[in-house]
Amino acid sequence: MKNFKVALAQFSPHIGNIDANTQKMVEQANLAKQQKADLVIFPELSTIGYPAEDLLLRPNLQKRTQKAFAQLSEVKDILMVFGFVHQTEDGHRYNSAAVMKDGQVLGIYNKHNLPNYSVFDEKRYFQDGHQHLIFEYLGHKFGVLICEDVWSLNTVKQLSQLNVETVLVLNASPYEVGKPQHRVQTLNELAKQLSLNVIYVNQVGGQDDLIFDGSSFVCNNNGQAALQAPSFKEDLYIAEYDAEQKQFKTSDTAPALETFAEIYQALVLATRDYVQRSGFPGVILGLSGGIDSALTLAIAVDAIGADKVQAVMMPYTYTSQMSVEDATEQARRMGVTFGIAEIHPIVNSFMQTLYPFFGNSPADATEENLQARTRGTLLMGLSNKFGNLVLSTGNKSEISVGYCTLYGDMVGGFSVLKDVYKTIVFELAKYRNTLDETPVIPERVITRPPSAELRPDQKDQDSLPAYDVLDAILYAYIEEDLSQADIIAKGYEAAVVEKVIRLVDRNEYKRRQGAIGPRISSRAFSRERRYPIVNGWTAND
Repeated sequence: MKNFKVALAQFSPHIGNIDANTQKMVEQANLAKQQKADLVIFPELSTIGYPAEDLLLRPNLQKRTQKAFAQLSEVKDILMVFGFVHQTEDGHRYNSAAVMKDGQVLGIYNKHNLPNYSVFDEKRYFQDGHQHLIFEYLGHKFGVLICEDVWSLNTVKQLSQLNVETVLVLNASPYEVGKPQHRVQTLNELAKQLSLNVIYVNQVGGQDDLIFDGSSFVCNNNGQAALQAPSFKEDLYIAEYDAEQKQFKTSDTAPALETFAEIYQALVLATRDYVQRSGFPGVILGLSGGIDSALTLAIAVDAIGADKVQAVMMPYTYTSQMSVEDATEQARRMGVTFGIAEIHPIVNSFMQTLYPFFGNSPADATEENLQARTRGTLLMGLSNKFGNLVLSTGNKSEISVGYCTLYGDMVGGFSVLKDVYKTIVFELAKYRNTLDETPVIPERVITRPPSAELRPDQKDQDSLPAYDVLDAILYAYIEEDLSQADIIAKGYEAAVVEKVIRLVDRNEYKRRQGAIGPRISSRAFSRERRYPIVNGWTAND
């Protein structure tokens, strides 16, 4: 046995672009060789990316995969372990890993445990494998697992009983708040329990509404971390095995991110990959002078650069001078393209056109929604003319209870804060202001009472409970699936709980028509919380 080096390729595949992904894998393998690595490990399904969804059903997938193998076979003098879709002659399809050296496939492993919960839908596409893949290389005994397999104690225990020394785990594990730390802690304990070294390589990058954080790591058989790669960063990381100590040497490790830094970086990554990989030249958003659009603007600038971001302020009668000043100032501080478009003539024209129908009916939410829909129409017009993607700016609290206007402020192709509660929005804005000497979000935007400014002296709390109360009730109902009675038992006022739940339930039709947005929780709308729009279920039992 001798010392060896393993390269962890924390890789961001472009879903479905097998040629580009394979070329990138070849480049990373050659870079790993330059750094004297003996093995390079790629994430789960690295050739096609995860999740490829119904692209996995395309009839020419096998032909493209064979081409990828031919490209990878040109890599010499380093052992590669990578993910691919394995289609057998009998028509079976597997989520698999290949071990390749000098163009020769030394073994194939088919994933045993197929997740079919939360955001996962693998039983739709794959069949489960049953055989282990164990190989010896450089006098060391390796086993291969894929993602969900490592969370099955029996599966990992079998490798330990077969005298495997190091387990190579290929992953495409989506991000949730706190999940990177949970993975490390849990697998450190498992490594110690079974006396196994674990090399965990995770995909990184944004894919539609999913975020993959990377956060790859190596833990030794004593339960101690030897390497921790940064979150949300694509790169190659090297771990060196000490044959005498029978452990991996401790190298520089990236410290765990503080919670709001972690969330902020996740949203930036998700926005960057969605915009760039969708082929948009830039983004546009309505900058209202409120905190949601302020935070969305900051994330957009950090994601793709100020030169690719356009902000438009669209004031009406009820828009305060403070809002105009704050929006203008933030746009100046962040260096984005900015303009003001007065909407009075458009709204008034709508009102005149509708007067024969409305007559002297008293004003209500209809008139407020006309303002929002005017703004949405202007943003879509600018998007059509110049090609920029509209970012909608609503947060999870508002979207949950329908405090948003369909075809108005919900207009857009990507909803950056869709899975971010309002209380977290405030914390993220404060965090972003710590990153520059001069805060990019004016202090008044953070401290003033939130308002949609659609009627005189309007405040969000005129229609909703205080956000700390609202978010706590929403979390209990959405994330924890508690009943109305259970939430009231926590000490919340019965009438308030009943109102919030009623609003959540009745606004499923709005959420179904809204833009997708990055998932940071364990219960995001659309992928995980999928309720029928029309139903007779009640939450009061």
